[in-house]
Amino acid sequence: MTYPLVRLAQVDVGHLDLESFSRATGLHPELVRRLVALGLIDAWTGFSGGLCFPPAQVAAAGRLQRLHARLGVNYASLGLVTDLLDRIAELEAALRTHTRWTGDRSWT
Repeated sequence: MTYPLVRLAQVDVGHLDLESFSRATGLHPELVRRLVALGLIDAWTGFSGGLCFPPAQVAAAGRLQRLHARLGVNYASLGLVTDLLDRIAELEAALRTHTRWTGDRSWT
């Protein structure tokens, strides 16, 4: 299985329209619209009225797909799961920075 992050090199930089984003991620356009409506993928409305996506959202969509497939997390819960994972990453980074500055040993 190829993950969207690998396909990112095949798409145009700048922004992606819905069709290009769907092709790059392997997601059906209706599912992409649903993920946007749930606030899981960032998009904006372009001049033509269609959705536009920054290229970084291809990786975000890949993360959502992996969480959904591997952990069985439903789409409605993905927002909470990704927020918690992001917060854990922030706390771990802060702990690493604190440990470097103070010389304290990590609890792990």
